[in-house]
Amino acid sequence: MPNNLKQLIEGQIQQLETLQVQLDTELHLISAREPESLMKLVEEKAHNLDDIAQTDTQIKHLYQKTDDADLKAELEPLFDKAHALVEECKYRTEINQRAIEQGQLRLTHLKNLLLESRAKESMTYDKSGRPKGGMSGPSIEA
Repeated sequence: MPNNLKQLIEGQIQQLETLQVQLDTELHLISAREPESLMKLVEEKAHNLDDIAQTDTQIKHLYQKTDDADLKAELEPLFDKAHALVEECKYRTEINQRAIEQGQLRLTHLKNLLLESRAKESMTYDKSGRPKGGMSGPSIEA
């Protein structure tokens, strides 16, 4: 069990390092606006997160069953490394969230500019020279 617990923690550290790489790639794909690749990566990331959660449950179960104080002391640096990786992943997730929000704001701004442009194209002037929205030219009635 001691080796198994240590191997599980080391495996989870590898999973967290993979998650870090996935989050970096995700940011690149968000910036490059590659939706197909991004969706594939998000699916892979979801599987990795499921694996991390399962490993975490196994580690918790084995750790609680262990009474060996020396083993727990030996595992402490591994836990510290895993916690540091989790914090780094949280930070990168926040960065990716901000990048997505900024992209959505840019799209909204672009949409508003296009709508304003379309409205200006259809603007006419009344007899007194004031701008008036609507169709240019006389209306045709059937």
